[in-house]
Amino acid sequence: MKNWGALWALAIVGIGLQGCSGQRSASGEKRPVIGVSLLNLSNELIVTLNRSMEEKAKQLGVDLIVNDAQRSAEKQVQQVESFVAQKVDAIILNPCEVEASSPAVEKALAAGIPIVNVNSETKVEPTAFVGSRDEDSGRIAMGYLAQRLNGKGNVVMMHGFMGQAAQIKRDQGAREVLAKTPGLKLIADQTAEWDRAKAMTLMENWIQSYGNRIDGVFAQNDEMAMGALIALEQSGRKGKVVMVGVDAIPDALQAVRDGRLDATVFQDARGQGSAAVETAVKILRKEPYEKQLFIPFQLVTKENVAQFLK
Repeated sequence: MKNWGALWALAIVGIGLQGCSGQRSASGEKRPVIGVSLLNLSNELIVTLNRSMEEKAKQLGVDLIVNDAQRSAEKQVQQVESFVAQKVDAIILNPCEVEASSPAVEKALAAGIPIVNVNSETKVEPTAFVGSRDEDSGRIAMGYLAQRLNGKGNVVMMHGFMGQAAQIKRDQGAREVLAKTPGLKLIADQTAEWDRAKAMTLMENWIQSYGNRIDGVFAQNDEMAMGALIALEQSGRKGKVVMVGVDAIPDALQAVRDGRLDATVFQDARGQGSAAVETAVKILRKEPYEKQLFIPFQLVTKENVAQFLK
């Protein structure tokens, strides 16, 4: 068993080194290698982002080294340091936090390695950014609640991981709508860290604290929306509460179709992932590229959900 373990470890090291050195194309040229550090591969949206990047990389003839930062900005910085040491050709960063992930960008730029931020932002400006304007998703979601509640009622808001760009900007967008809708009151807001189980627990606590006073729920992503939905259904309160999430993950789309979740806001993770790899390759090939590429959000309700389920 020990011998087999040693052989397996050597095999893994060999694969890693092979990926770093770059494969050869049919013409004998060295394939570019792009290091990728992702926020958290247990999140369905990030899984979709990753799959899209893998597909585009295969199409464009580049190799990816994909690391999961597991929501740790410290780990993310270490991963980028490793990419720099391995002398990858480019880096794609899906930042954990605006501030704490910024040193990763600084280290890549200092080493002369182009770095593309995807889906989320850092304080330090990267070579390029591909994503969506998160404040728009907050405006769309809270605007939907305002419309459904006729501008009056009590709402609660579940934040994502505090300090991440999506959390900051979705909060900002939502509060802009609240400021323009005085009849809509935010009676509670707290983080559930993008997590379904934590959102379920948080919603249970809010039901105990506020009960029938809750008229609407805005969860800053669909993982949290699905957790909150389960808590509301188990309490028998869902029929009296309007709910909206963000991302349009498959579970949420099915729940919208079935009439369980009122709405979600579609974020094109596939488009973001594909464009991030394409942008990195354009930079490496010294082709024109967009410094900032924004892909619009779209409101999804039962009326139009079919087109997103295709």
